[in-house]
Amino acid sequence: MKKMILASLLLGLSGTAAIAQNPIVQTQLITDPAPLVVGDRLYVYTCHDEDKSDDRAWAACSSLGGVLEVHLDRIQGEKVAEVEVAKTGGWEKFKKDFTNPVLWADVPDMDVIRVGDNFYMVSTTMHLMPGAPIMKSKDLVNWETVNYIFPKLTDSPKYDMKEGTVYGRGQWATSLQYHRGKFYALFAPNDNPGGETYICTADDIEGKWTIHSRLQHFHDAALFFDDDDKAYVIYATGDMVQLNSDLTAVVEGSHRRLFERDAEENGLLEGSRMIKHNGKYYLLMISWVNGHPRREVCYRADHITGPYEKKVILETEFGGFGGVGQGTIVDDKDGNWYGLIFQDRGGVGRTPTLEPCRWVDGWPMLTDENGKIPTTMQKPILGYGGKGLVYSDDFNSDKLDLQWQWNHNPVDDAWSLTERKGFLRLKTSRISPNIFLAPNTISTRTEGPTCEGIVKMDVSKMKDGDVAGLSAFQSDAALLSIVKEGKKTYLVGTKENVSLTQKEKAVTDVKREEVYRQALNLKMDKATKSCFIYLKMNCDFRHHTDLATLSYSLDGKNWIPAIKDFKMNYDWSRFFMGTRIAIYNYTTKTAGGYVDVDNFEYSKGE
Repeated sequence: MKKMILASLLLGLSGTAAIAQNPIVQTQLITDPAPLVVGDRLYVYTCHDEDKSDDRAWAACSSLGGVLEVHLDRIQGEKVAEVEVAKTGGWEKFKKDFTNPVLWADVPDMDVIRVGDNFYMVSTTMHLMPGAPIMKSKDLVNWETVNYIFPKLTDSPKYDMKEGTVYGRGQWATSLQYHRGKFYALFAPNDNPGGETYICTADDIEGKWTIHSRLQHFHDAALFFDDDDKAYVIYATGDMVQLNSDLTAVVEGSHRRLFERDAEENGLLEGSRMIKHNGKYYLLMISWVNGHPRREVCYRADHITGPYEKKVILETEFGGFGGVGQGTIVDDKDGNWYGLIFQDRGGVGRTPTLEPCRWVDGWPMLTDENGKIPTTMQKPILGYGGKGLVYSDDFNSDKLDLQWQWNHNPVDDAWSLTERKGFLRLKTSRISPNIFLAPNTISTRTEGPTCEGIVKMDVSKMKDGDVAGLSAFQSDAALLSIVKEGKKTYLVGTKENVSLTQKEKAVTDVKREEVYRQALNLKMDKATKSCFIYLKMNCDFRHHTDLATLSYSLDGKNWIPAIKDFKMNYDWSRFFMGTRIAIYNYTTKTAGGYVDVDNFEYSKGE
């Protein structure tokens, strides 16, 4: 006979659970647990091995956590056990369906490939470092960051916030390929149009990447390997060149224009992605037409050089946020195809949607049979969960977790995870007039529909002129700062707006509005010799709300809102990315002060 140890099952689901004793059911013989997720509720059904027994166990708990009770026969039956289930965890692996957008976070310009059982995705991160994140999934729904292609960009001092900045520039629209046992990534840093394109390579996509070669500038380019091993770069609006065998140069005389855009189309056709399927070549691109939503088009040919014919494969609004366009298609091991195409969603940024790819008359149509993006859809592959892109962090590791990125290149000797074990130390390194020119601001994404981030920070080692805190960071930013003014400490809430030159992205002005000020009398914890303060950021991205509230607490329990209903804007002409949860420490007077971040607590709404 098999005794059900329900606690083990629940631990696997939640990651953290408070359990009085194992097994949690000790008075009944309960066997063969079968979990099932319906909506946001987990059901565990079991049976009894003894003949002629009517005993059954019934258990249910919301995926948001709570107390899971085990009853006999029915929910009103005898309660034989209970277990407290944490709010976070791996419930996703038992869900059959997902809701679009599949990632309600800023993950634009995606390229996706499959290698064996694993899907890999790369995205644009511009001025954030490390850059070009590699995300991994088993089911195209649950993703986690497993690597970055580069730790820093160093071609210009602007990446160090010296002689200017690269806001909205840097790495764009990386093309990801796997060919004959090696991974390739192609991208052109957009800080210097007309400059160089990188080709980076790796034997292990989760290992070290190296710069293989540098080529001329290619805008929004796709790297493509044909069956005969010839390599091509497709870029701009239907331009293509062939590369030499070692990918170090363009083959002389190989440039050709694959097609001419239609007269009704405005500007560039961007976001090139080339796919070969059943012997045909498919070039996917984004297109704008007056009076139409943004759309995805496909050019098809029997030969890579053409001639190409065209079809609109996706043209629909979704969820009240306009058109969906730019991304790619990918297949699973069973030959099913899917599209990953992003959509602008206001303050949170550009969010990927996952839709079926239906081959209709040889065209990859990216909608359901009704011509729409499905709001809810069955996961392509069942049985997998994931860490997610944003999550809590106790900073106990010697390495910075992969969700974190720096604003421009970090000053490496001005931060540490080892000088005080279990804390992220942020030191001031040079005088900065504002956060937009301050090094070592660290951030992670925000997520919809709602999310919350809380930091616990020791501010006892701040110096006169230091400014540290938590920000809804964008070109229009809200900052909740601890400010040292002489021997006094203040909690200050500000709304700050940065102006940039259009071409160089140089900071020309920062408008600052102070909306909250409170003198602080923080008490020193004698045991730790620390002065702790808690800062919280709540974000609401539902239905174009795009509002953030920043609050503080002295005990982590009682919260005081300092900045209410801050409007999170998305401005492609400045930062060109979604709002970030940012932690910062800079000085306006003298370098050398520091803050220690104890932990980052994160939760996402359903």
